[in-house]
Amino acid sequence: MGPDALPRASHEQPMDLYNPLSDVDTPHTPPVKDQVEQFERGIPFASAYEAPEGGWGWVCVGACFAVNAFTWGVVASYGVYLSYYLSSDAFPGAKSIDFALIGGLNFAVAMAASPLVTTITRCAGTRPPMLAGVFLLSGGFIGFLCESIAILPQWFEKKRSTASAIGAAGSGVGGLIFSLATGSMIESLSLPWALRVTGIVTGAVNLVAVLLIRDRDHVVKPKHAALHFGLLRHSKVRWLLLWVFIMLLGYTGIQFSLSDFAISIGINGSNADLVTAMLNVGTTLGRPWIGLLCDRYGRIEMSGLLTLMTGVLCFTVWIPAQSLGVTLFFVTVEGAIYGVFWATIGPLCVEVIGLQQLPALLSFAWITAIIPTLFGELIMLALCRPTKGSRQ
Repeated sequence: MGPDALPRASHEQPMDLYNPLSDVDTPHTPPVKDQVEQFERGIPFASAYEAPEGGWGWVCVGACFAVNAFTWGVVASYGVYLSYYLSSDAFPGAKSIDFALIGGLNFAVAMAASPLVTTITRCAGTRPPMLAGVFLLSGGFIGFLCESIAILPQWFEKKRSTASAIGAAGSGVGGLIFSLATGSMIESLSLPWALRVTGIVTGAVNLVAVLLIRDRDHVVKPKHAALHFGLLRHSKVRWLLLWVFIMLLGYTGIQFSLSDFAISIGINGSNADLVTAMLNVGTTLGRPWIGLLCDRYGRIEMSGLLTLMTGVLCFTVWIPAQSLGVTLFFVTVEGAIYGVFWATIGPLCVEVIGLQQLPALLSFAWITAIIPTLFGELIMLALCRPTKGSRQ
């Protein structure tokens, strides 16, 4: 199936021509114009068209997998850089809090750009902001435009969480590759050349991936509103954004701290890099299963359960860990579930507000993520106790 193929079913039609109350409407119920009004009146969503459930959608899944691998996967390897910075005098006079702030900015700047990206997408389409992100990232910019997360839910309905989770698993593959390669590149090529090689590789791969991605805006007709404050009046939206804040506050601490934590308990440098790599192995293997479980047992229910499990593992396994074996067990299991946010945020937003308003709610999610991603690692460093190694 080509990217611009016609809908398979004759009942597929634009959202604004569909009446989601066709089976429950009464003479006293005025018709619903779009999903915003439907949401504000508290009416459950019904599908307005038949999603392809495959075809070019699987190409988009593969492309999003590559984008995540060579954007967020690169960001995931910052734990190796952080460990190197903290254990060497690469930047005399710099404090650990400075390096933690850089790691937070990797996420926070990308999140802060979301309203601008949504506005550009409304005016110019999906591809221009993504191409801009490719060149900014490969040129040394600290964030990447997150427009790809809104694409996959347009291609799938029954398999929406599975497709989104497979795409998100790319960050685990990229994190694994760059976690293992970064330490070797720093040692053999130098720190500046490690950064240059990373920029060249990510630019080439992301350029190809972005050119393969296609949206279905002509069918879905999404409302690319940068900030739709009316959504915040509703409790479901506020609960979702609270979950975003809490989840990402702990996420960055796990993401960036494990390599240095391994050194602090006496694990040598190469095995410390292995700890970060195994975290990404867990991510790669776990996220597709997150999607399958969410599609089968409920996206909201499974996201809540996995969030709880993430916290329990930190208290029961990570804090007492004093050996390489226990640490590797923790990062493998935790890696499988701690990124539940990235695997489910798109489908969860659709569950709460519907497909048309997905870009608007995602903008609020990214804005909510700025504070926890910027300061999560700083808080983690402040909580650490000095030890014989680096910190505990």
